[in-house]
Amino acid sequence: MLMLKRLFSLSGLIILSLVMTSPYGLAQQKSYPDLSKTKELIIKRGYSKEALQCIECHSKKTPGIVENWKSSRMAHAGVSCYDCHTVKKSSPMASQCEGVKGTNIFTSPMVSPKTCARCHPKEVEQFSKSGHAKLASAPVEDKKKFQVLMYSLEAGKFAGAPDSLRNAARQSGCQMCHGSTVKLNADNKPTDDSWPGGIGMRYPDGGIGNCVVCHNRHGFKVSEARKPESCAKCHLGPDHPDIEIYYESHHGQLFLTEGEEWRWDSAPDTWEPGDYKAPTCAVCHMSGIGELSTTHNISERLKWDLMHPKSVVRSGERGNGEKGRKLMVKVCTNCHSSTHTRNHFAKLDRSAQLYNFYQGKAAKMLADLKAKNLLKQDKWKDPIQELYYYLWHHVGRRARQGSAMDGPDYAHWHGFFQLFQVYKDMEDIYNYRIKNGKIEELSPVMSSAPY
Repeated sequence: MLMLKRLFSLSGLIILSLVMTSPYGLAQQKSYPDLSKTKELIIKRGYSKEALQCIECHSKKTPGIVENWKSSRMAHAGVSCYDCHTVKKSSPMASQCEGVKGTNIFTSPMVSPKTCARCHPKEVEQFSKSGHAKLASAPVEDKKKFQVLMYSLEAGKFAGAPDSLRNAARQSGCQMCHGSTVKLNADNKPTDDSWPGGIGMRYPDGGIGNCVVCHNRHGFKVSEARKPESCAKCHLGPDHPDIEIYYESHHGQLFLTEGEEWRWDSAPDTWEPGDYKAPTCAVCHMSGIGELSTTHNISERLKWDLMHPKSVVRSGERGNGEKGRKLMVKVCTNCHSSTHTRNHFAKLDRSAQLYNFYQGKAAKMLADLKAKNLLKQDKWKDPIQELYYYLWHHVGRRARQGSAMDGPDYAHWHGFFQLFQVYKDMEDIYNYRIKNGKIEELSPVMSSAPY
């Protein structure tokens, strides 16, 4: 009897084991292909004189960094601080730290994805196409309407905050998750208001993205990126409580009760059911599972855009929604029956469509009022516009994402239930303005940001 079994995968090359068994349980095993005949493997040990100089200096200056790096796979592979932080003299990020001043060595405290791509080209290419790269920092950098929201309205322009402080809200909040464009001082080091930042950082060398948000410097452990806590830094809170939803779900329940026993450090394409009993964020959105290979494009397996005012099937730079659904189904059917999987996604589709029904009616009310000049210019002083923001940005996201990840409390009580209440309040304000042809003198909204 012949039995073909997948053992592991290296850089997309599937390694198969051909096992011949007998009725007596004896087996003879051969590996295919014979790697010694198909590729040359070269392993170089040791560090250059310059690299050792960096290690020695930083062992005194920043011992925590060096100790963290020494236990990493980077160190074991012979990759040092010199390899990642040195840049060409012509680089816009080129500067010199104290230890190399006056030499021909130039360094940068920033490491852009262009540096990571020297060893991880496939991962960086996938990452660059995901919502974690350019799209993540788009609200902070590209779109004028978001700049007004984050820099002027949320940062206190209309409350009279001084210009010198107005960016503090942006830097401590928006920038730490979304990222920003790095600005440089005269010495080519980053300004104190533009770096560090989140996953969509934009570097002077043209690199976009920030790998260390998930693979924390300077250990870069794959096990850290696989745990839901890695995603929880940004995916939490009133507007998208994904980690809270996950913890409420059956998947999260199993992780919280049994996760310490799971195998977190398997090689990238060998982390399969059995290493874990239930998926984490990484399993569903990134990991190799079954016939799917690992991807660093977290948008690749998604059908719906559940973040914006209207739920739409992803297309263009946001992905291919119909293809994404098929890929996610392949993830789920590794552990669930086809009926269970099909019914789950039917529920999600109905939830997205129900949200769209109410969002569409709310948007029409605003359009009617705008046509009659019955909206205030300052959205945050206009109760109906404030409520609309929370309808889609807070309660609407919670309803949709709670449905997507099986968090019933967030889908209902923090989601659709509050969405209905917000909609009814908007309806009353709308009816008053249409009937009386004027805006009410005092806002009837007692508390913003329903939670």
